[in-house]
Amino acid sequence: MSSGPTGRATPPFDSPTAPSTRDSAYTDRLVAKQTATWKRVLNVQAPYRWNLRRLDLGFVLDIGCGIGRNLQHLGSGVGVDHNADSISVVRERGFPGFTPEEFHASEFAVAGRFDSLLLSHVLEHMDAATGRALLAEYLPYLRPGGRVCVITPQERGYASDATHELFVDFAGIEEVFADLGLEPVRQYSFPFPRWAGRAFIYNEFIAVAVSRRAGD
Repeated sequence: MSSGPTGRATPPFDSPTAPSTRDSAYTDRLVAKQTATWKRVLNVQAPYRWNLRRLDLGFVLDIGCGIGRNLQHLGSGVGVDHNADSISVVRERGFPGFTPEEFHASEFAVAGRFDSLLLSHVLEHMDAATGRALLAEYLPYLRPGGRVCVITPQERGYASDATHELFVDFAGIEEVFADLGLEPVRQYSFPFPRWAGRAFIYNEFIAVAVSRRAGD
């Protein structure tokens, strides 16, 4: 897989029959992966939970929340996802979760309601324009001076999932931030240095920006 200076890459999966993140099979896959016995026994999510919590994101809108793993990590937030089956799991786990249509009609859809927006393993599932539009759709709900946190997989993780469409590295995330008037404040590779991303499937790009909207 080759990528350009902005982190754009040719998707490894371009079949029209590639799996979708919208159907029940995708939800079932997430549940199976996240509830595997060995993962619970080894507590493999501990470092990722610690990492999210140390960012001190406050009240979070988790965009593309899946089945709610990060909502569980954070303990204070609302999830939105286009997969209705995944949202059902979120609710079963006791967290507030909505499809986009439901969210925009909910009591949480208030300007400036959230301290932070989180997009964790989301932007790689769509083309660049769609990703920017998705984040722009929810920016009005971010308080002035609030933060946007974006997490994307590195090379090995990107290549592991047939629903991935776009490789998004630090440069790609910064481009999204710039297009939407967000000021980058932090970026780092986690849990291992950047070089590990070609071999370790769970290495991540993490970037944080601050809103520069009027009233900041």
